Amino acid sequence: MTNEMPRIFDFQNEEPRLYQWWEQNGWFKPEAARNPDAEPFVISIPPPNVTGELHQGHAMFVSLEDMMIRYERMRGKAALWVPGTDHAGIATQLMVERMLAEEGTSRQAIGREEFLRRTWEWKAKYGGRIVQQLRRLGASCDWDRERFTMDDQLSKAVREAFVRLWEDGLLYRGTRLVNWSPNLQTAVSDLEVEYEERDGTLYYFRYRLKADPAHYIPVATTRPETILGDTAVAVHPEDERYRHLIGQEVLVPILDRAIPVIGDEYVDRAFGTGALKITPGHDPNDYEIGLRFNLPMINILNKDGTLNENAGPYAGLDRFAARERLWADMRAAGLVIKEEPYRHSVPISQRGGELIEPLLSEQWFVRIKPMAEKAIVAVRSGQIRIVPERFEKIYFHWMENIRDWCISRQLWWGHRIPAWYADDGEIWVGREDTPPQDGRHWTQDPDVLDTWFSSGLWPFSTLGWPEDTSDYRRFYPTSVMETGYDILFFWVARMIMMGLWFTGKAPFHTVYLHGLVRDENGQKMSKTKGNVIDPLQNIEEYGTDALRFTLLTGSTPGQDMNLSEDRIRGNRNFANKLWQMTRFVTSNLDGEEPLGPPPLSADLTLPDRWILSRLQTLVGNVQRLFDTYQYGEAGRQIYEFIWGEYADWYIEISKETLYGGEAAAKSRVRHILVYVLETCLRLLHPFMPFVTEAAWQYLPHEGQALIVAEWPTVQQAYQNPKAEEEMQVLLELIRGLRNLRAEYNVDPGRRLQAMAHAGSRQQLLADYADLFDRLARIEAITFLDQNQPAPDKAASVVVGDATIYLHLADMIDLSAERARLAQELEAISQQLERASRLLSNVDFVSKANPAVVERERAKVADLQTRKDAILKRLETLG
Repeated sequence: MTNEMPRIFDFQNEEPRLYQWWEQNGWFKPEAARNPDAEPFVISIPPPNVTGELHQGHAMFVSLEDMMIRYERMRGKAALWVPGTDHAGIATQLMVERMLAEEGTSRQAIGREEFLRRTWEWKAKYGGRIVQQLRRLGASCDWDRERFTMDDQLSKAVREAFVRLWEDGLLYRGTRLVNWSPNLQTAVSDLEVEYEERDGTLYYFRYRLKADPAHYIPVATTRPETILGDTAVAVHPEDERYRHLIGQEVLVPILDRAIPVIGDEYVDRAFGTGALKITPGHDPNDYEIGLRFNLPMINILNKDGTLNENAGPYAGLDRFAARERLWADMRAAGLVIKEEPYRHSVPISQRGGELIEPLLSEQWFVRIKPMAEKAIVAVRSGQIRIVPERFEKIYFHWMENIRDWCISRQLWWGHRIPAWYADDGEIWVGREDTPPQDGRHWTQDPDVLDTWFSSGLWPFSTLGWPEDTSDYRRFYPTSVMETGYDILFFWVARMIMMGLWFTGKAPFHTVYLHGLVRDENGQKMSKTKGNVIDPLQNIEEYGTDALRFTLLTGSTPGQDMNLSEDRIRGNRNFANKLWQMTRFVTSNLDGEEPLGPPPLSADLTLPDRWILSRLQTLVGNVQRLFDTYQYGEAGRQIYEFIWGEYADWYIEISKETLYGGEAAAKSRVRHILVYVLETCLRLLHPFMPFVTEAAWQYLPHEGQALIVAEWPTVQQAYQNPKAEEEMQVLLELIRGLRNLRAEYNVDPGRRLQAMAHAGSRQQLLADYADLFDRLARIEAITFLDQNQPAPDKAASVVVGDATIYLHLADMIDLSAERARLAQELEAISQQLERASRLLSNVDFVSKANPAVVERERAKVADLQTRKDAILKRLETLG
């Protein structure tokens, strides 16, 4: 410990230095716990894509998870944060394909083996970038346990899971409707499809009756090319216009293929013409109707988005060219009724921006219902808790309406499906890399598994499953899964299902969901809008601590947060304030090194007793808020205490003693200053790890590093509600007097006389008159009897039953003073009404903590006293 603190905290150099020091000392590892048998606390990082560049979403989850890990580490738990990255099938393959295109070649030209070699090479070169960026955010992960979804061990886990699902009868290969990306030529998951409002056209046309071609059913569509795949026209069975036609046949335009008219209540009679073309091969809703009516499923598309032989004369045309040609031919044939502009939601590829096509395709599926049933029970029974709780309703809705999961992707980069096909059609699925040597010719399935399949195994595959490793035994199940609410179904639900199915245990006990990070106006950040706030730029300019604290204190579970650079800048100022506070304390220690809590003695002044008690209140509040996952509020309360109470009041009050007090008094104040600040640095460390560690090293302390120091607990001996209440009265009076001086432009150096109707507080004001002198420049207070009138032309401050009057003579504008008091009366009346309403709520009074109810009653009594005093003062002013 040294007292020679630099003038400023040089975060650009200190943050990397401190991070390296922590890591080199092994403090990121669970083995660093104070007790070798400590209870584990485990988080599996949501693995960012290996292609990823750090954005505010990453910064949010890293800040939250690192805060949880640092907090539990300080509490003495064996805290393990397992880091890793996802192979990101589509995203990575696209990157490499673009690179090959720049070289003048392609994936198809070089072949699968060479393409995979080039992709691994690309991963080795660029894949570590995101990991370095996570480190820059202060992520205290155990990097020796870093995993990649295509590591040998994790690939073994993927194969084992696939084989077990096959053996359990939950895997099948079938033709179903999937999201198809013509550019990528693969099925894509629902998560990789975004919906965008676009201006389109609603095309109205005639479906002629086969029995009487002169008559027709009018139909409307936004995708005329899919007419070629229609297998029915549906009408509502109660629609007077069409119900007599149910059972008849109509002719597909141009192709003249006969299809039935069917009646289904799904049809919206008010939309378009009230008659609906049914294309089961190219629309998810039509697909369901097709299954109900056992309709043919006609696919008119090739995998590249051109039309196939089922499109007749339009075969070989691109889907959009076919639309124009077909519509022109229908117009020439007299089948067109009209066209209307129509704004509608269309499915877009997240990766390429192209229109996604629903397409019938032969794929691998998981019969997911039996797995979903277990996952529903786990949450409903409380085995897994979702924070915030309102997301449980969404979870149950998804899980109760779940459909079989398409797990195959027509890519080369990823976990290749461990299934082989014999010439006679038999399928073999196995744990080995080679099929049976039985004389038949076997061909491995060319597809890879959906990235979410391997991600679903993440909490246990990263710990060694399916092997019974020491890490798996010690650290599984994990503790908390922290991630964005937008992937509750796509990822979290799959981890729960797969964890329960393969390990028999819920993979974690709590799911904590954070919201999206938006710009200061609540808009989603995007490069096209130019409103992206780059976290790496923030870190360079303001430091990691400022960004982290802004994200953590600006967010609540499950809610989106608006981020502004002004707030980051403000929290950089807070980090600076913290540093300057520590400099002030260390520069006034005069060689003393007080450790631990100060002794309780009769020498403690009211400000001493107050700050020590307020600290215990803070520690208790922070603990309660952490226990209920209200991290943002905990951070805000720490901030308010450090800046608004410790710095603004106690440090200011302490200066009198430090600069001119007796030796014993100086030592007492030094001890309190160090104890309170050191405790605050512990509380703040999970939020702002760098500046707190650096500052803590300059304070007297026990132990080697703040990162492994003990988490503060409430020291009941210092709790002193009476001191808090009395000091609060003094501070409110002083604050009010300062405000009056500012309002009336009183020279800051001018000392004033005051009078007071002090009520029950007269002794308190008399004992601490020196505080009024030092902090509000009030050199003397004359106490009035209760029956003495208030002085004329005086401004007043009212707190409870104490009123202080300031002699400001001609400076006082009586009408302005009345207006000021009336405004104060209005504010107090509103507070009183709210507090009284709360106490009249039977539920609150019967269910809330009795101490909280009592506190509200005391608050009402105090507000009423203040209201009465202001009314009396207004009466005297006339």
